[in-house]
Amino acid sequence: MRSLALCSFRPRTRRRCGGRSFSPRCRGLELLGWRLRLVAMEWGSGSAAVRRHRVGGERRDGPVAGAPPGRQALEQEPLVDACGGRGAGTRKRSAAGSRAARTGLSEARAALGLAFYLLALRALVQLSLQQLVLRGAAQDHAEFDARQARDYLEHITSIGPRTTGSPENEILTVRYLLEQIKLIEVQSNSLHKISVNVQRPTGSFSIDFLGGFTSYYDNITNVVVKLEPRGGAQHAVLANCHFDSVANSPGASDDAVSCSVMLEVLRVLSTSSEALHHAVIFLFNGAEENVLQASHGFITQHPWASLIRAFINLEAAGVGGKELVFQTGPENPWLVQAYVSAAKHPFASVVAQEVFQSGIIPSDTDFRIYRDFGNIPGIDLAFIENGYIYHTKYDTADRILTDSIQRAGDNILAVLKYLATSDMLTAAADYRHGNMVFFDVFGLFVIAYPSRVGSIINCMVVMAVVLYLGKKLLQPKHKAANYTKDFFCGLGITLISWFTSLVTVLIIAVFISLIGQSLSWYNHFYVSVCLYGTAAVAKIIFIHTLAKKLYYVNASDQYLGDVFFDISLCVHCGFLTALTYRGLCSAFISAVWVAFPLLTKLCVHKDFKQHGARGKFVVFYLLGMFIPYLYAFYLIWAVFEMFTPILGRSGSEIPPDVVLASILAGCTMILSSYFINFIYLAKSTKKTMLTLTLVCTVTFLLVCSGTFFPYSSNPASPKPKRVFLQVRAILHELFEILASIALCVLSFTSQQENQLTFLLLTDLTVLDCFVTFHDLDGNVVKRDSGIWINGFDYTGISHITPHIPEINDTIRAHCEDDAPLCGFPWYLPVHFLIRKNWYLPAPEVSPRYPAHFRLVSKEQTPWDSIKLTFEATGKSYDSFF
Repeated sequence: MRSLALCSFRPRTRRRCGGRSFSPRCRGLELLGWRLRLVAMEWGSGSAAVRRHRVGGERRDGPVAGAPPGRQALEQEPLVDACGGRGAGTRKRSAAGSRAARTGLSEARAALGLAFYLLALRALVQLSLQQLVLRGAAQDHAEFDARQARDYLEHITSIGPRTTGSPENEILTVRYLLEQIKLIEVQSNSLHKISVNVQRPTGSFSIDFLGGFTSYYDNITNVVVKLEPRGGAQHAVLANCHFDSVANSPGASDDAVSCSVMLEVLRVLSTSSEALHHAVIFLFNGAEENVLQASHGFITQHPWASLIRAFINLEAAGVGGKELVFQTGPENPWLVQAYVSAAKHPFASVVAQEVFQSGIIPSDTDFRIYRDFGNIPGIDLAFIENGYIYHTKYDTADRILTDSIQRAGDNILAVLKYLATSDMLTAAADYRHGNMVFFDVFGLFVIAYPSRVGSIINCMVVMAVVLYLGKKLLQPKHKAANYTKDFFCGLGITLISWFTSLVTVLIIAVFISLIGQSLSWYNHFYVSVCLYGTAAVAKIIFIHTLAKKLYYVNASDQYLGDVFFDISLCVHCGFLTALTYRGLCSAFISAVWVAFPLLTKLCVHKDFKQHGARGKFVVFYLLGMFIPYLYAFYLIWAVFEMFTPILGRSGSEIPPDVVLASILAGCTMILSSYFINFIYLAKSTKKTMLTLTLVCTVTFLLVCSGTFFPYSSNPASPKPKRVFLQVRAILHELFEILASIALCVLSFTSQQENQLTFLLLTDLTVLDCFVTFHDLDGNVVKRDSGIWINGFDYTGISHITPHIPEINDTIRAHCEDDAPLCGFPWYLPVHFLIRKNWYLPAPEVSPRYPAHFRLVSKEQTPWDSIKLTFEATGKSYDSFF
C-alpha cells in the first residue's frame, strides 16, 4: 500500500459543529471526508502496471532534486505531493527537480564534450613527448656536446652496414673507434688514467631466447676502455653499446648513436677536474646482432669484468625520440634511486619493465647476458620511437634529432658520474634486496618508492573503497536490498558489454585477415581507431542503452549514474587487489585509477545530489579524472608506439589485426569505465551510436576495398614492408653451415591510380652461401640451389605476386619435420614465428670461399644420445645454430 493512505481528510468545521456530526452541514462535510479517504485507499491499491507506468514517466522526466536516491524515493514523492499541508512544500521541491531534469545532460553536448576532453588529453601527451631538450650548445668541456656526438655518429654510419665478421665491422669501425679514443686520451686530465684493450674472445653459451639455442662464436671483437682514478680503482661501473649492425642497415639508432654518446661521455669525464672514486668501463662490443655474443665474451673472459658492480646498457627499438628505462635490477633498488637522483631528463616506467620481462616482446638485449652470466645488476635504456624503420636502410643518422642525442648524453653522463662517485657501488651487495615502483611524470621528474611501500598504499586505497561501498551496502534494509541488486546486475551488464565489444572487434579483425587486408592501418594508424575503436565504443553504449531501457525502467538516471560509477570503482579496485596480490609493481596504475575517482566522487557528490548532472558537476567530474586519464594516455601512447611497428615484423603466424583489435578493445574498456555513468545520465544515445556505427561501417568498407595500402616509401616517414631474401646453394645434410646471406628489405608505395612501385632498398648482392646436411654417418643426402624468401609480416607475398608473378604460392616451401629448423638455413632461429616460406629455384652459385664440413667422430653416450665431433671452415662471419 502507498503512503497516501495515511493522508486522511479531516474537516476543519468539526469544531464549529461542536462535535455534533448529526448536523446536516457537518454531516455533509464528514461524508465528503470519508469519500476522500476511500478514493485515496483505492488509488493506493491500484495495479502495479499503472504504478510502473507513472514512475517510469517521471523517470524519463529526470531526477527529482533533493530526493533520496533509489526506487523508494521515487515511489514516495509523487504521492506525498497529493497530501495537504506539508505536501505544498514537497511539490515545490519536486517541481525544481523536474526543471533540473529537463536541463540535464544533452546527448550532443555530452558526446562532444567527452570527445574534446579526450583529444585535449592526447594533445597534452604529444606535447610532453616532443619536449626533448631545448638548450644551447655546450659552453665548456664539463658538459655533454651533442654536436660532437653527432660527428662521431656520422663517421660510424658512413662506413655502411657493419655485420659481425665483415671488414667494415672488424677493421674500419674498430680503427675509427681507436683513433677517437686516442685523441680523447691526449686531451684527458692528469687526474684520470685511460686504458684501452681490444679483446677478441672465442666461446659458446646456451640461451633461452627465440625457443632456445646454443651460440658459438670465434674471434669476435670488443673495444674496451677503462677510465679510472690515477691511483687505480677496485670497483667499476660498465657502460655498454654495440657498433655492429644488421646486414641491410647503417644502424644509426641501433646502435651507432649509443656508441657515439659513450665516446662523448668518455671525453667529458676524462677532461673533468672532478676525481672519480671508481672506474668507468666503456665497452664497445662488435657482435650483438649475432644474438648477444660479444657481451658474453667480455663478461665471462675479460679480466676487467671482475671489477664491475653495475652497468648501463644502451639499446634501441626505434629511431630517436626519448630513451626509455625499460629494465632495471634484478632487485637492487639503489640503481633506480641513482637514476632518479641523477638523470636530467628522466623517462622511465616499471610498467615497461614488467611488460618486457614477461616475454611478450620478441626481443632481448645484452642486459640478459650481464644479468645471467655476470650476476650484475643494471639499467637498460632504449630509443623506442619510430620503430617502423628499425633494422632497415632508413635507419640513418639524419633521422635522429640532435636533441635526442643531447638528452641521452645528459642522462648517461649524469648517471655514470653519480655511480662513479657513489659509496653505494662499493657495497652494492648490501643494497641488493627489494624492488622499486618507479614512473616518470610526463618527463618532468620520476616518482620512486619501495614496492613494500607501494603495497601498503594499495591496501589503504582498497580499504577506502571498501568503506565507501560498505556504507552504501549497510543502509536500511529496504534501501540496501535494491542497491545491492542493482549493483550486481550492473556489474554483470558492464562485464557483458566489455566481452561483447571484444568479440565484435575480433570478428571484424578475423574477417579482415581472411580477405587479405591485414595491416591496412600500418601506414594510417587512425584507420585502426575508426575501425576497431568505434566498434568497441558503440557496442558498449548499445549494451548499456538496452539495460537502461529494458531493465532499469523504474530507476532514476541520477541513481543509476551513482550505481555505475560505483561499479567502475569496484572493477578497478578488483584489478588493484589482483595486481598487488601478484606482487606486480604496475599496480600503482590501478591505485591511481581508484584513488582519484573516489576523491572526485566525494567532492562532487553533494552538488550532484542536489542539482543532478548539470554543467558544474560535469566540469568538476572531468577535472577530477584529469590525472588518471592523462597518465593512461601517456602509457597508451607508449604501448602503440612500441607494438604497432612490431606487428609489421612479427612473422606469419600472428594475425596483427587480431592483436591490435584486442589492444584497442582493452584500451576502450579502460577509458570508458568512468564514463559509463554518462550513458545513464544522458537523455539519449541514439545519435552517438548512429555516428559511431556510420564511421565504423564506412571504414570497414574502405578497408575491404583495399583503399588503405599498408606500406610507404615516403622519405619523410617511410614504413617499409620487410622481406628477407637469401640466395643459397644447398647441400641437404644433417648439420647446417650458413656462410652468409643476402638480405634486402622490399618496400611498396602507393602511387597514382593505385599503381605499386617496387623498390629494392638495398642492392641484392649474391654472397657466398653454403648449407649442408649429413646423415648420422656423414653422407650427403641432397643438393639444390635457389632463392629462399621470407615475408616477415602476416601478408606474406600477397603484395609481391602481382608484380613478380614467379613468386607465388606454387613455390611455397614446406617444413621438413625430420630436419633441424625445418631444413631451412635460418640466419636467426625464428622458424616458429615464420612458417610461410617460398623457395624459387635458381642456378647454383660458386662461392669464392666455400665452407667445408667434415665429420670427425661419432660416439654413443651412456645417456642414450649420440655425440658428434666435426670441423668446419669458411669465412670470418659464418654463423652456427
